[in-house]
Amino acid sequence: MNSIDSLSTMLRKQGFRMTPQRLAILKVLSDAGRHLSPSDVYASASKNIPGLTEATVYRTLEFLARQDVVLAAHIGNGKMVYEMAECDHHHLICRACGNTLQIDHALLQKLYQQLEGASGYRLTTSHLTFFGLCPDCKEGGK
Repeated sequence: MNSIDSLSTMLRKQGFRMTPQRLAILKVLSDAGRHLSPSDVYASASKNIPGLTEATVYRTLEFLARQDVVLAAHIGNGKMVYEMAECDHHHLICRACGNTLQIDHALLQKLYQQLEGASGYRLTTSHLTFFGLCPDCKEGGK
């Protein structure tokens, strides 16, 4: 059973319908393996689903994010991007050139534990974006 089948089964067990639109959007995100904007998702999914609207894509992405199937993130351009919620990770983004580096969550695990201990909160998501200058831009004085 592939991940889309597993996710579909899980969502159905929770009482949600798996519409052709939801399946197409999941496939686009799964195949991409990276962050996509809602416009990117729409452009890809609308090739296979005639009549798909951008509003449906936005609503579906929000639904999938609420179900913890996809991760929603701000990555510096003021717009949301989405990706499959397969592993906890974070990002370093260069403010000068836009280069993005993915960081494994294990590097920040201790910080998360300290935050939970100090605040009493139980953190339920782990997707942070840090901004700075990449080595090339830092050396170039940008």
